Amino acid sequence: MDSISERIDLFPRIEPFEQGELDLDATHSMYWEQSGNPDGAPVVFLHGGPGAGAGPAHRRFFDPRHYRIIVYDQRGAGRSRPYADVGDNTTQHLIADLERLRRHLGVERWLVFGGSWGSLLALAYGIEHPECCQGFVLRGVFLGRDHELDWFLYGMKAVFPEAWRAFAGFLPEDQQGDLLGAYHRRLTDPDPALHMPAAKVWNGYESQCSTLMHEGRAASGRGALAPARIEAHYFQNRMFLEDGYLLGSLSALRAIPAVIVQGRYDMICPIATADELSRAWPEADYVVVPDAGHSALEPGIRSALVAATESFKSGRRP
Repeated sequence: MDSISERIDLFPRIEPFEQGELDLDATHSMYWEQSGNPDGAPVVFLHGGPGAGAGPAHRRFFDPRHYRIIVYDQRGAGRSRPYADVGDNTTQHLIADLERLRRHLGVERWLVFGGSWGSLLALAYGIEHPECCQGFVLRGVFLGRDHELDWFLYGMKAVFPEAWRAFAGFLPEDQQGDLLGAYHRRLTDPDPALHMPAAKVWNGYESQCSTLMHEGRAASGRGALAPARIEAHYFQNRMFLEDGYLLGSLSALRAIPAVIVQGRYDMICPIATADELSRAWPEADYVVVPDAGHSALEPGIRSALVAATESFKSGRRP
């Protein structure tokens, strides 16, 4: 469990020592960067969303003297190109992209770090390529099941009724029975007059529900499109996974060290999912942060994540 009195903070800001773009197919190219110790223990950061992209703060969960820190933007997200493109953009594509990146960088095995959607992608990648995974740090666990999507779209109104009214009320009343379908149509429409207002409202809803005390800033401007469009695309396609696939395939990972970090009051990915994962994976260490929501940058969450990455340096667990 997290100890509020013993919290540690992020490592100092650093800049990459190498950056590049990796061609994935005839359409997509993927931004990647490396920072920290070029000869260090490899760790790869999987951002959330899907579609949210990575940023400079994400390098700071890892001791740069020890780790070779690999950060990248998934298809269509952040600095990857084409921006906000959902063509040939599925979970299976993202698993293959991550493996392509590993081979491109000459990494034999790496620590896989992912939160929210990134936790789902980490598990899906690990199930396909367990031999490449040194360990896992998972935060704000999301398994992509139908009831988890329904919670995001409808259930959160029990806790955030004002935010949900704004989210649902953006749509005509006769479309509010299928929020996902209505948003998906708008967000994938090529007309900015349709997709940009929808993206702003979608991101605002998620941002307002992401922290215990609302401090988050929703993506704005052009940067708002990929998080909303790609997320709706994956939700509409039920994450391109069979319902329950990850828990049903967990035997492939149980011998690999893992730490699960979960905010007690996470409303985006409620704690019941992390609890279920921890019971199915009793070998994993399970850290509940008592005064946090969903965001990786809330004080208790970021402290627990740094403690987890520190534990992998010596083989200790939190």
